[in-house]
Amino acid sequence: MNLGLLIIRLVVGLTFAGHGSQKLFGWFGGYGLKGTGGWMESIGVKPGVLMAFAAGASELVGGLLFTFGLYIPFAALLIVITMLVAIFTVHGKNGYWATANGFEYNFILIAVAIGVALIGPGAYTVSALLG
Repeated sequence: MNLGLLIIRLVVGLTFAGHGSQKLFGWFGGYGLKGTGGWMESIGVKPGVLMAFAAGASELVGGLLFTFGLYIPFAALLIVITMLVAIFTVHGKNGYWATANGFEYNFILIAVAIGVALIGPGAYTVSALLG
């Protein structure tokens, strides 16, 4: 069970942190704050740069905490809130399936974050490593 939770935390957490890095720094093919902020403004989310920062910071911090198994309830909360905003502002109107730009991916991340928060991060965490 502990190894399974570690794999889930690493994949989901690092992916989430990567999305935050795209928004904040333009890494991994992202557009950075200015580009992401401009896109957010174009879909009616204002002020765009501030909202891009909020989304990117939530994704980065939530993803890293989730990866390291630290403050899992808080990490899960950041992930869930960010994904709910994505569903309500972008993906929800497109239905469920990701092939139609729906909320399938967001919903799966919400389920994983809540599931890990409910059962705990497992034994392989930074806290356990540091004693």
